[in-house]
Amino acid sequence: MAAMQGAGAYAKVGVESGVMSASSHQLIVMLFDGARTAMRAARIHMNEGHVAEKGASISKALDIVNNGLLAALDGERGGEVAGNLASLYEYIARRLLAANARNDVEALDEAERLLDDIASAWRDIEPQVAGT
Repeated sequence: MAAMQGAGAYAKVGVESGVMSASSHQLIVMLFDGARTAMRAARIHMNEGHVAEKGASISKALDIVNNGLLAALDGERGGEVAGNLASLYEYIARRLLAANARNDVEALDEAERLLDDIASAWRDIEPQVAGT
């Protein structure tokens, strides 16, 4: 038990160190990764009938989408692109809510696919952001 707590603390320090040294672009990539991990966990819990755990995982994904990705948008500087992303993030959030309420794997799959598409595009611009 103590070893597990120690490993958890070590992992938390590693994540915190990564966040502290990450660029804003890398932080957004971390948010996408976290949302994907939460959605995959939700799918496993959904398939195994673990209702509380499924809800917690979907809540984590929703929090990342709403309070991370959506909140990070800059409507002034991002213009129409930021507006379109905001609409897409709001749609993804609705699909996550539907997945949770109805144990709808298809809604969860759609939310994950859409988020993966955005994440892929975001990763493609990384070399341009880094100046390479």
